[in-house]
Amino acid sequence: MVRKRNRSAFIIGVLFIAGLITGVFSVVPVIDGADYLANASANTNQIQIGAFSQLLMVVSYVGIPIFLYPILSKHQKGAALGSVAFGIIAGVFIIIGVIILLLLLALSHEFAKVVALNGSYFQTVGGLLREGRDLVNHVATTLAFALAMFLFNFQFYQTKLVPRWLSVSGLIGSILSILASLLFMIRFIGLDETYMILNLLIASQQLVLAIWLILKGFDQAKLDAIPPLR
Repeated sequence: MVRKRNRSAFIIGVLFIAGLITGVFSVVPVIDGADYLANASANTNQIQIGAFSQLLMVVSYVGIPIFLYPILSKHQKGAALGSVAFGIIAGVFIIIGVIILLLLLALSHEFAKVVALNGSYFQTVGGLLREGRDLVNHVATTLAFALAMFLFNFQFYQTKLVPRWLSVSGLIGSILSILASLLFMIRFIGLDETYMILNLLIASQQLVLAIWLILKGFDQAKLDAIPPLR
């Protein structure tokens, strides 16, 4: 049982790192530029790599709470189930974001063909798609996964499976990430330095948590002390 638990911690740590790496590669700068409709079709590879990386993020976003569920459900089954639900919701929104990204690529190809005929129509549709992608990626997906992070960091804090300074930083980081998404949703901030700073703590905590789980795993004594649900 000890070996199985340590293996679960290692897998969760790897999934955290995989999520951070694929998140970096999912960024598609060409879509955020002013001439995205004209430039996207000329940078098809960049968009395809971004879309594929974003799809790989689903494995991490859904896999982390699923692997945590058998462990955390012994403490609070409802919270553990909630983190799984939010992880799955985040995964669904990621897929929607990928679909919108590929639609933008298709629109860019069509725009290159008929821009002289009716460019304003493509600009309007493209603007709506880009707006939708931002809301899906930076509001819906981020909110869902930040809520999942908050729930299992809260359980980490209660059970002391990892050091409390690590779970507390995760709780604070999750709250700041949720705040960033809400502020972006109401357009109080954009995808700017403020947004990045508000998400910096949760990204750093995920990296440190991942390294901790890979190298040390969960605190075995605290894990054994969790009473089974009846």
